[in-house]
Amino acid sequence: MTVHPTNARCGVLLLAGGAATRLPGKLTRDAGGTPLILRAFQRVAPGRETVVSCAGGFSAQIDTGLCAPLVLDRWPLRGPLGGLVSTMAQMHSRFIVALGADMPLTGEWLIETLERARQEGDEAVVPVRDTEEGPRLEPLAALYDRFAFLTHAYRQLRRSGSVVSVVLQLKTRTVRVANPLLLRSVNTEADYAAFCAQFEA
Repeated sequence: MTVHPTNARCGVLLLAGGAATRLPGKLTRDAGGTPLILRAFQRVAPGRETVVSCAGGFSAQIDTGLCAPLVLDRWPLRGPLGGLVSTMAQMHSRFIVALGADMPLTGEWLIETLERARQEGDEAVVPVRDTEEGPRLEPLAALYDRFAFLTHAYRQLRRSGSVVSVVLQLKTRTVRVANPLLLRSVNTEADYAAFCAQFEA
């Protein structure tokens, strides 16, 4: 599938290549009648360049439902940073919103929030939420200048750095999200149970 540039709007990079050691197979689990990864994909509005970062193919049902190019992670042992670099290098949009496919409550509302917050010269717009340990950046639900990110990310790959280490090198604007629960990832059985409970209410 050919990826066409979308200059007027941010592209979307859906991260779906993690090992998920705490909750194996989580992206294929049911999320209100739809696999979790498809729910995340469907919450992105049409008309955006959307590419999925992955470690391999999915079932026929999921592949058909995604309707987006899949990019294999060239650095599968480097965590999300490897997936971001592998996929951003294949995209066309200047500004890209990276979204974890295990964050089922993010989507177009977050993309538009980040787009509105971005100002000229910003190389990243990253949500921050309060935790018991203090403010926490959410770099896997953030907007990036693709050129700036890749410039620093290649260096961090060589240094065994992380996504956060790249963010700290960028001209980054942080934004507060009114409801930080909307940024929660499904990482454990407890997370999954809490997410599913909303469909039973």
